[in-house]
Amino acid sequence: MRKAIITGTGSFAPARKIPNSYFNELLQEDVDTWLKQNVNIHERRWCEEGESVADLCEHAALEALENSKLNASDLDLIIVATDTPEFISPSTAAILQHRLGAEKAGTFDLNTACAGFVTAFDVAAKYIQADSQYNNILIVGGYAMSKHLNMRDKKTVTLFADGAGAVILSARESNNGQGFITSKLYTKGEYNEWMGIYSGGTRHPVNQDVIAANDHKLKFVHKFPKELNPEIWTDMIVKMCREMDIEPDDINQFLVTQLNFNSIDETMDNLGVSREKAHKIMDKYGYTGSACIPMALHDAISKGKIKKGDLIMLVGSGGGLAFASAAIKY
Repeated sequence: MRKAIITGTGSFAPARKIPNSYFNELLQEDVDTWLKQNVNIHERRWCEEGESVADLCEHAALEALENSKLNASDLDLIIVATDTPEFISPSTAAILQHRLGAEKAGTFDLNTACAGFVTAFDVAAKYIQADSQYNNILIVGGYAMSKHLNMRDKKTVTLFADGAGAVILSARESNNGQGFITSKLYTKGEYNEWMGIYSGGTRHPVNQDVIAANDHKLKFVHKFPKELNPEIWTDMIVKMCREMDIEPDDINQFLVTQLNFNSIDETMDNLGVSREKAHKIMDKYGYTGSACIPMALHDAISKGKIKKGDLIMLVGSGGGLAFASAAIKY
């Protein structure tokens, strides 16, 4: 049976490290203690001035190609999941295709904010299942939100960071269940105006008034109910497990949006599984949005926490509010 198999992963974060102490000085208050206790962020990486999201995506993609033992010329499709694109138009995926030399690959960007990578993973797996001309698809979650931060806004500047994670899905014949299994997408669109970058599009083009008011920067407009993520993540996981006729504890590793370790731990507790089954990287990298799940996946594989034959679940959420989950046997 033709299945979508993970054949390579890669990850990249900029060299510039920003410790929590930087914000103590910037904001003239102790935010380090709050960040460590409430979200488990100790440091993060930000792009240098001349570094952009396409640079991050390129590094992660090259590592994924190397690990998959494929050449760029083997790629049939490139999907970049990002809400911090290189340009409004054209797509970041087209830029990446050119840089990699992936001459035969089609391209497009996908934006469901921080749920983007898992959504793109779902799309890529179904391309492979549905159409035999797609045999190797590169999916990259790229994030350079430091370019959109208001340096005086404590609610955003302390959390968000930059990075990229890449996965290559390849078509393989599978008789042992290896490969993509199932997925779920869900959106609560009533929250669309609660967090985002609300200018630069056609409703609010950037002008001097917008810039003066910092309205071209990322904004938390309203505080989200803290129970939203754990409740919806739990519900999606339980429904997928029922569909697969398994128990949550049969999952070997969960890769969940890396914003708040308390929400992740609460979800694991709801499911009755060990918190150790949810690999976390936010302590070193901060919140990298659409990049955080593939970065965590690559880190877990590199450290031997995920082995061939393991059942893994990807669970993402982001502005919109958009949610996406996918199960795959590695």
